[in-house]
Amino acid sequence: MSRKTVIVANFKLNLLAEEAKNYTLELIEALRSEPSETTVVIAPVYTAIPAVSGALDGAHIALAAQDIAAQVSGAFTGEVSAPFLLEFGCRYVIVGHSERRRLFGENDEIVAKKARAAVDGGLIPIVCVGETLEERERGEAESVVETQLRAVLDHCPEGSEIVTAYEPVWAIGTGKTASVEDAEKMHRFIRTVLGSERGDNTSILYGGSVNADTAPALLSSADIDGALVGGASLKVASFLPIIRAAAK
Repeated sequence: MSRKTVIVANFKLNLLAEEAKNYTLELIEALRSEPSETTVVIAPVYTAIPAVSGALDGAHIALAAQDIAAQVSGAFTGEVSAPFLLEFGCRYVIVGHSERRRLFGENDEIVAKKARAAVDGGLIPIVCVGETLEERERGEAESVVETQLRAVLDHCPEGSEIVTAYEPVWAIGTGKTASVEDAEKMHRFIRTVLGSERGDNTSILYGGSVNADTAPALLSSADIDGALVGGASLKVASFLPIIRAAAK
């Protein structure tokens, strides 16, 4: 386990299967002449995972799901668990995205259980943490992030491979972005919470209205190892500059 540069395209509730497949093929072709150490990850809607998986077919792009069930199997209508994601080649899964917390009521305990389910199921969880604008203005940003992160660390065995994504909630989908200084400060804090050994080996991504304009400065920071990209990832033309910024 070591720190990697990771760039994730989170499609959210966008792109039907055929659209996601064509996107994937276009991205593969665009990256063919650009060898890089960056790990590029695509997280489509559940129903598009098989199409994207087929399009990848040996390409050096990883597949992720946007969520995971805390359970493995049973009477859990609407859920999708690790074995079903592994069946189609998923390597990563996003856990605890702020939209899941805010819109679907996922608390720290639920997020921690999902992260553990991912680890136990052979997936790498991309664990999202971040504060609201109100929490930041009250001076609670670090305590909120630490509480969210420690819930996951307490559930996952020592040595489990995880990726962490810091997403200031107030900067998601708003066009606002944390300053490079604020982002770097929080990433350093997260690495401290992880502890010396784990912190040195865990990739910490930034997520929050990342685009071609903001990516170069953010990704040049020593403690920012990549990005969790939403809207700017929906077109290869806007996603590719972010990948390129990470490779510099």
